[in-house]
Amino acid sequence: MEQTFTARQTSVNALNYFEEHRRTNPGILDKLDGQDRQQANEYVQGILRKKSYLDFLISRFSAVTVEDMNPQFKNILRIGLYDLLFMDGTPDYAAINEAVDLAKLMGGSRSGDLMNAILRRVQREMPNLPKPDFEDRTKLIATTFSHPEWLVERWVKRFGEREAFQLMQYNNHRPGYYLRVNGLKTNDKNFHLRLSKSGIAFEESDWLPGFYRVETLQKIRSKNWFQKGFCQVQDIAAGFAPTILDPKPGETVYDLCAAPGTKTIFMADLMKNQGSILAVDIAADRIGAIAENVTNYGANIVKVQRADIIKERFKLVDAVLLDAPCSGTGVLAKRADLRWRRFEKDLKEFTDQQDELLDAAANMVKRGGRLVYSTCSIEPDENIERINHFLKSYDNFELENLEDYLPEEVLSKDRKSYQTLPHIHKCDGHFGVLLHRKV
Repeated sequence: MEQTFTARQTSVNALNYFEEHRRTNPGILDKLDGQDRQQANEYVQGILRKKSYLDFLISRFSAVTVEDMNPQFKNILRIGLYDLLFMDGTPDYAAINEAVDLAKLMGGSRSGDLMNAILRRVQREMPNLPKPDFEDRTKLIATTFSHPEWLVERWVKRFGEREAFQLMQYNNHRPGYYLRVNGLKTNDKNFHLRLSKSGIAFEESDWLPGFYRVETLQKIRSKNWFQKGFCQVQDIAAGFAPTILDPKPGETVYDLCAAPGTKTIFMADLMKNQGSILAVDIAADRIGAIAENVTNYGANIVKVQRADIIKERFKLVDAVLLDAPCSGTGVLAKRADLRWRRFEKDLKEFTDQQDELLDAAANMVKRGGRLVYSTCSIEPDENIERINHFLKSYDNFELENLEDYLPEEVLSKDRKSYQTLPHIHKCDGHFGVLLHRKV
C-alpha cells in the first residue's frame, strides 16, 4: 500500500531535496492534490523566499548552529517558524504541535522535545523578535530580505537602497498569476463568463487582450480548464515577446528554446492555426512537455524538434522568437529557489550563451523578416547590453519601435525595447526587443 504523506511531510521532503541537489523537484509536490498541494507549495516557496531570515532566527533561538543542524530537523523547524510567523490562519498551538509531531515521527522523541523547546521560545518572544544587526551593511540587507549578497550589492548599486528594498519586498510576497485565454479552444467572452459564474475573483488586463490576473490557481485547477485547453498560466510580461513578434496567419515561425511551449501556443493562437511553427529545444526531458502542451491546447500548426540551434543549420523563415536562457532574476517571486541557485559568475556564462544563441537565431531570419530576443531577467548584462553587442556585428538588423504593440509604461525612452520590473509593474520582470532584417 502506498504511503500517504501530509502537506508538511511532503514539504520537508521537497526542502530536503533542494538542500541536497540545489534545485526543486516539482514531482514531489505532484503526489498531493487540491488544498494539500497548495499548502505544500506555500511552505516550500515561502520558506525559500524567507530562508535567510528564518535561519537567522534559528541561530538566535537554537544552541545548534544552522550549519551543524540535521537537514531534516532544520527543515521541519523552518516549517514551524514559517507557520508561526507567516502562515495565515494557523493558530500558534497548531503550528507548534504539528512541527513537534512531525519531528517525533521523522526523528524520534528527542527531536520532538528539542523542536518544542525552540518553537515555544520563539512564541514567547514573538512581539519582540530579534532583528538582524550585522555591521556589514550588505549582509544585514541580505539577511533581512533573504536575498544573496551578490544580488543585493548589484541592486543597491543600480537602484539605490530604497528601490532595491521595494524590489526584494515584492519578491518575498506571494505572487498572483495571469491566465491567458486560449482562442484555439474558447474565446475571451466565454472565458470571462466562466470566471464570473465560478465566483473566481479576477482582474482583466488593460495591457493585452485575453489576460486575466487571479490570486490563486486552486479553484481553476479544480475546474479542469487547463486540461481542457481553455487557458494557460502565462504572466502578462511573458506575453509581450509573442505580441511584438506579431506572427501572421500563413507565416513560417521558429520558437527557439521553446519549452514548455506557452509562447508557442500563444503564437499559434495569434496565427489562427494557419501557417507553420517549429518549436525547438535542446533538452530531451522538456521536448515531451512541449508536444503534450501543444496537443492539449489545439496548436495544430506546431511541430516539435530537439536540436542544438548553435550547431545545427535551419532554413530561413519569416519570424524567429528567441526567449533565451537567463539568470531568471525577474521571476524570483514565483521561483524563489533561483535566488539560491544563481551566483554572480553565472552571469558571464549566460551572456556568452546568449551571444551564441543570438548569432544562431539571426542566421535563421530571411530578408525582411523579424527576430525577437527576450529574457525573464532584469540584469542589463543579459538584456540591452547583449543587443548592443549584437548590433555591432549585424548591421543588417535594426531595432523596431514597439509603441504600436505595448503600453508606454513598459517601454524604454526610445521605444525600442521593453523592460518590466516586478516592484513597479506588479508582474514578472521581462525584457525584449524586435529586430528587423533589412537585407
